[in-house]
Amino acid sequence: MTSDAARAARDELVERLRTLLADEPSVREVSMFGGRSFMVDDKMVVSALPGGGLLVRVDARRHDELVARPGAAQAEMGAGRDMGPGWVAVDAAAVGGDDGLSSWLGVALEHHRAATGRSVET
Repeated sequence: MTSDAARAARDELVERLRTLLADEPSVREVSMFGGRSFMVDDKMVVSALPGGGLLVRVDARRHDELVARPGAAQAEMGAGRDMGPGWVAVDAAAVGGDDGLSSWLGVALEHHRAATGRSVET
C-alpha cells in the first residue's frame, strides 16, 4: 500500500470514528502512534493507523480473549517491541464494516468508563 493510500485509509477511518464518537462528551483528537488518536476525558481510547488499522486500549485482564479475535494482535511500538497487555492492534479488514468498528470501539469505551468510573449513561 502506498503512503497516499495508507493515509487515505486512515482518514476514512478517522471520519467513521468521528461519527461514532459524536455523542461522547469530551472528545479530542491527537496525532500519536503514527496515526490519529481519539482521546475521551484526556485518555486515549483508539487510534486510527495508516492503512486503516486500529489501535485499541482495552482492559488488560481481557487482553488474551481480545487478541484471539479475527484480525486482532498484540500491539507493537516498532518491530518486536510489545506495547504490553491492554494494547490491541486490529487490522483494517476487521474494522472495515460498521459492526467490526463499533464492536472494537465499544470494548475501548467500556474499558475507559470502568477505568475512569464514568457511567455508560453520561
